[in-house]
Formats: sequence, C-alpha cells, structure tokens
Amino acid sequence: MTILLLAGTGDAKRIASKLAAENLKAIASLAGATRSPDLLEIPTRVGGFGGEQGFREYLISVGITAVIDATHPFAHRITQRTARVCADVGLPYLNYVRPAWVAQHGDNWIEIEQEQDAAQHVQAGQTVFLATGRQTLDRFSNLVGCRVICRQIDPQDRPFPFAGGEYLIGRPPFSVKAETDLFRALGVDWLIVKNAGGNASATKLSAARDLGIPVLMIQRPKSPNAPIVSNVDDVMAWVRAL
Repeated sequence: MTILLLAGTGDAKRIASKLAAENLKAIASLAGATRSPDLLEIPTRVGGFGGEQGFREYLISVGITAVIDATHPFAHRITQRTARVCADVGLPYLNYVRPAWVAQHGDNWIEIEQEQDAAQHVQAGQTVFLATGRQTLDRFSNLVGCRVICRQIDPQDRPFPFAGGEYLIGRPPFSVKAETDLFRALGVDWLIVKNAGGNASATKLSAARDLGIPVLMIQRPKSPNAPIVSNVDDVMAWVRAL
C-alpha cells in the first residue's frame, strides 16, 4: 500500500506524523506555493502534477493505492479534480476538511458567497484587511477608493494588482494580542477572511471581536461527492481499514 497525502496545511502535517509513526508507506505532495514550507515526516514532493492527465499518470507510475486530500478547504479545484480522478481509476479517496468557524457572541459577521461581493458592504475610504491569500486577490479590484491590505507569508515580486492596495508580510502563527495591536495600528474597518476553520488562524477573528470590527466571511465551496472526515483519528481509522 502506498498512500498519497495532498498536504500544505497544519492538519496534513499532523496526518503525516501519524502515518510515519505507524510506519505506513506514504508520499506527501505540496503545491509549492510557500517558499519555505514546514518539513513533513514522510517523503515529500513539491510542485504540480501537470494537470489532470499528469495527475493520473503519476498515480499509476508511483503505484498509489489510496489518496488522502488534506489541502486547504478552499483548494476546491484540486479537491474536485482529485475526487473525480480517484473515482475514475477506482482508488480509495478521503477528503479531510477541518470544521468551519462558527460565529460567537460579540461577533459581527456577514457571510458572502464570493470575493466580489465584498464591495456591496465596504465603502470608499475605508481600510480593509484581507486574510484571503494572493490567488484570489484580483477579485477584490472592485473595492474602489479603499485602502486594501493583503497579508502574505512571502515577499512579493510583483506590484499589487490594483490601486489602493499594499502587501503586509508576516508568517503565522499570530497571537490575539499581536492581531489586535496590528488592526488598531492600521485602523482596520473591515476584516475579510475565508471560512477556513482551524484554531491557529482564528486569532484574527478574536481580535476583530474585541475591537468591534465587522467581518466579511467568505463561505466554503461545495465539497465533492466523496467520503469526508474532520478528525485526524478518523483519517487513521480509514487508513487502517483499507
């Protein structure tokens, strides 16, 4: 048995550690979006597969017998493609998705379906803090007349894709105090996030709650028609049952 773990999240790192602890043959795959990713405890490849056909060929050439998809909850293109290909070739597939965030007392959240919807709520002249990543940054170009701050892990070699925007470089984790101090110093009027879930990255939501900053929460994309779990122990139970 050779398991392919689609990684890139803290959850995937924990799954890799569990696989290594049980001496299971597994390969992790990272997209290569982060320049200095955390090391995993199983052999790791970095980079894309060359599209759907390349992914199919990789599964066959390496002799993959099962796939665990523990990518980001918003990596829907990868997830949908992986689920579809595994179904086509008859490989067991499991989608690990960590629980979504749920609003708490004192939160002021507005759920939106897509990035472009933010302009319906943000007014010109306001300061927006984006914690949504760079891949969908251009979808906020309709925030005309706003100061848009996008936090990134790695320094960018390209200018901001639209007027009024700026990058802020920072590597997580960030404490609630650090986020609170940052939002106060920047004069943030809106926080925009994807509902990625997870405890480590929820500190910005706590900071927004403490400061009374409204949050535009982008809803998760539709999950594939495939087995889904949200607990690492359930992942390992699935692996042992193969």
